[in-house]
Amino acid sequence: MLNTEWVWYNVFMEEPARPTESFSIIKRSKSFKYAGRGIWIFIRTTHNAWIHLCILVSAIALGIYFKISYIDWMLLIFAAGMVLAAEAFNTAIEIDIDLTSPGFHPYARDTKDVAAGAVLITAITAALIGIGIFGHYFIDLFWNLSG
Repeated sequence: MLNTEWVWYNVFMEEPARPTESFSIIKRSKSFKYAGRGIWIFIRTTHNAWIHLCILVSAIALGIYFKISYIDWMLLIFAAGMVLAAEAFNTAIEIDIDLTSPGFHPYARDTKDVAAGAVLITAITAALIGIGIFGHYFIDLFWNLSG
């Protein structure tokens, strides 16, 4: 059986960082299964992810309605992926901190706050991208309705 413990890299001995194993399609497919499980846990347990997904569905509907360009679709997909990935990292960090530091500790609080701040940065960035994509459509719509 393969020893899966990490082996620290030894510069003088030129040992690998960890044991290598041969490529296996079965093991790669299992890694997709585990990733899918992680996505399911994330979506099922993270209320903020539900909010992000509702905003994404709304943005997709607006994109279809306004017939946005290919580049705008790419920006929209990138922004949505960035926010959801940041939220997933934040959730993983919170799960880990809750496990390793069940009682209050200021470093645990700081870690959680920094991770939440990263989500906020990506959400603000995504909102600015959304304004850049959809802003002129809403301005045109407003002017057409008022004039």
